[in-house]
Amino acid sequence: MRKIVSLAVALMAVSTLSAQQDKGGITEAMMQEIRLGQTNSSAEKAARNALALNSVAELATDADNLAMIDTHFSHRVRTKGITDQHQSGRCWLFTGLNVLRAKMIDEQNLPSLEFSQNYLFFYDQLEKSNLFLQAVIDTKHLPMDDRKVEWLFKNPLSDGGQFTGVSNLVMKYGVVPAEVMPENYQSNNTAQIGNLIKLKLREYGLMLRQQKDRRAPVALKTEMLKDIYSMLVRAYGVPPTEFEWTRYDKEGNPVETKSYTPKSFYKEYFGDIDLENDFVMVMNDPSREYYKVYEIEYDRHVYDGDNWVYLNLPIDEVKALAIASIKDNTAMYFSCDVGKYLLKKKGTLDINNFDYESLMGVEFPMNKEERIRTFASGSSHAMTLIAVDLDEQGNAKKWMVENSWGPSAGWNGNLIMTDEWFEEYMFRVVVDKKYIPANTLKLLEQKPIMLPSWDPMFAYEE
Repeated sequence: MRKIVSLAVALMAVSTLSAQQDKGGITEAMMQEIRLGQTNSSAEKAARNALALNSVAELATDADNLAMIDTHFSHRVRTKGITDQHQSGRCWLFTGLNVLRAKMIDEQNLPSLEFSQNYLFFYDQLEKSNLFLQAVIDTKHLPMDDRKVEWLFKNPLSDGGQFTGVSNLVMKYGVVPAEVMPENYQSNNTAQIGNLIKLKLREYGLMLRQQKDRRAPVALKTEMLKDIYSMLVRAYGVPPTEFEWTRYDKEGNPVETKSYTPKSFYKEYFGDIDLENDFVMVMNDPSREYYKVYEIEYDRHVYDGDNWVYLNLPIDEVKALAIASIKDNTAMYFSCDVGKYLLKKKGTLDINNFDYESLMGVEFPMNKEERIRTFASGSSHAMTLIAVDLDEQGNAKKWMVENSWGPSAGWNGNLIMTDEWFEEYMFRVVVDKKYIPANTLKLLEQKPIMLPSWDPMFAYEE
């Protein structure tokens, strides 16, 4: 009888609460119950006092984890120098060019080298402008409030990107050394020029949608791109079509001086590397089915180039591919959710860097899949994966990436990540096909599953 009465009381309580929530608002009764959950302990008061005057990150820094992580790595790619993207979202471009840089420095025995990010960024912005204008032409039969059209006009241009931007742009336009087309204020601070070009593109997009003649938009688009090209020249300079370059040995002695075009320069030093066909982007996304290939619509830099296509693999298989590449002295394009548990003072990515639970008095138990599904985590930044530290059994203990935030940021310009952090916040790595097992490569023969442009996991990396 007592059990029945208790059940009746519980059901009445649930019924009362349901009635309170019928309209969805916080009622006075609910507010009273919420307030009852607030404690006034000395620990609560101390946390409140501290938060009133300090940043969450400073207060949550775990004092038991302040010692610097061991900086020895059992396997490390040979490279030199640290680049700096300054106030721009060009991490994807710096990362891709740094992968090529490491290879050329090692093979040509150079004292140093940096490629011109400004040169390829010029063409990136021109190609993306054409991509937007042509996509507007392709979708002009759709209403303005169609989600695809809406997405296009919300995202006419970005300085962010991903690996297919590197591969398509390099294979189409070649590369030049940094001194041939150096960085300037605008390339290091892209927001203002980018906003002006986006404003012009949106204007032109509306004009193209109003065209009735099916042939007219193509000629009109060309005239529009002339204006965009002129704006880019004023901001970033004139891209070279020919240049002279002297190669030096590691002691700084001149070896030879030759004239090149950007494409002949690439062919001479990277002629055996086909960036568009020799590499595969693999991803660890536990919110989607593994061993499937995915493609993201309009997620490319060049209209006649490649959409972002990737193979989704379990984390252990991604690690194995990365380890094989590093052991063979080959750096990789790598992207992750860099803002999570980054301790800039040390240059470490470690889930033990911050103790948010103790500071806030609540737990944060979501796993990687749940964070992805709820938009709590996603890839935000690309870097160059250059090192791994393996134990005696061949398991990774930690990893290191070459960053593009300048030599004073992080640990000598690099970031060191624990293997546990790697598992939780690493998302993509681009691997040469020669390191991928045949049975895994065969998976790429399947027809990709097309995902929409606005899928949040595939925002441009900055």
